[in-house]
Amino acid sequence: MLRPIRTLAAASAALLLATACNSAASSSSGGSGDSGGGQGSSTRGVTSDSIKVGGIVSMTTASGYSKKDTDLGAKARFDRANAEGGVNGRKIDYLGAEDDGQDPAKNLAAARKLVQQEKVFAIAPMSSVTFSGADFLQKQQVPTFGWGTVPPFCGNSYLYGFNGCLVPMPGGTLTQSWPEGLKRVTGGAEGKSVAILANDNDAGTFAIRTYRQSFKAAGYKVTFAKATVPATSVPSDWSAYTKEILRSDGGKAPDVVVSVMQTPYNIGLLTAVKRTGYKGVLTDPTDYDPGLLTRSATKKALDGVHVFLSFQPFEQDNAAMRQFKADIRKAAGKDVPLNMHMMTGYMSADLFLAIAEKAGGKLTLDSFQKAADGYADTGTMVGDRSLPKGHQEAFGCGALVQLQDGAYRVSAPFKCYPPIPFT
Repeated sequence: MLRPIRTLAAASAALLLATACNSAASSSSGGSGDSGGGQGSSTRGVTSDSIKVGGIVSMTTASGYSKKDTDLGAKARFDRANAEGGVNGRKIDYLGAEDDGQDPAKNLAAARKLVQQEKVFAIAPMSSVTFSGADFLQKQQVPTFGWGTVPPFCGNSYLYGFNGCLVPMPGGTLTQSWPEGLKRVTGGAEGKSVAILANDNDAGTFAIRTYRQSFKAAGYKVTFAKATVPATSVPSDWSAYTKEILRSDGGKAPDVVVSVMQTPYNIGLLTAVKRTGYKGVLTDPTDYDPGLLTRSATKKALDGVHVFLSFQPFEQDNAAMRQFKADIRKAAGKDVPLNMHMMTGYMSADLFLAIAEKAGGKLTLDSFQKAADGYADTGTMVGDRSLPKGHQEAFGCGALVQLQDGAYRVSAPFKCYPPIPFT
């Protein structure tokens, strides 16, 4: 039997158990399509010269936030793989990404379409905070790759976070790269206070739970940690939130304000906090995007903010980063501003390709999973990758960049930190 599937319940982070048989369903029902492994056996999405892959990305959202460049990042990596001869003689037939609109129903519908109609072997990338298709993909034994910022990437044997599992259940571990890196900015954690704000949804609730523990373990005093910002629309008035946050440390402002939200929300919150005259440290995990700097209001809101990255900064010069930039430029057909969504797609595709290569010439779901079990490499743009470790914990690496005078500068270099137990 497969390991239990773990997802969040609709109202709060909760553990749901489900099992699926190890034998794949038939192609007509959207299953794996494996016919037994003998002469003439077939595997869904795999031919003698191609491997069919599709993606699911929140390209449009109600808030206006878009992850569309995740698709470009994946295409760039697959294009290079094909130019180099493919994977063990097979080219990647990348169908592009379905837009789930950050809607749970559309996410599941996209997963069903890719598996049951398009017959893909794998999904790479999957980039959405709404991963309602996770149970379906796990049961249908579809290798799926994305950013491990949502719980389904933790503990499910067919779902892979390109940087591991960032939101484990109790018994797993937490990466310390954000609070440990922040110590470079705050001059250590001793005597420093932190306030954390997130959206009022499953992802936000879980983020508060994990980051409260993570920052405390790093030595910070967490004076405020709430998931109370409506996730359906960006507030027009942030005063209620700023008032509570900036009085949270015994009536005074905390040393650090942490926003665990997406770009439109961050802009609103950070602008409101700055208008109060706040002089402490502002940090978030999503606003590393030169494209944001083309708008004066956004650029002003982000000035001085330290953005956490779970991959090497674009400002870091090494062979891997130069290759990434060249691949993106070629896929886009021109020079384009780089952003973290491109990296999400690129590294999701990269991990899939690495495992598929190890699986050898006879590619089946079984050979792919065997190749994944025990896979390891070092020195990638997300650190040292290791499986099955990545199903339970993050690879533990990160950096911080700060926007100064219209440009991002590294404020805490990319480094890997030991994880801590999550309780």
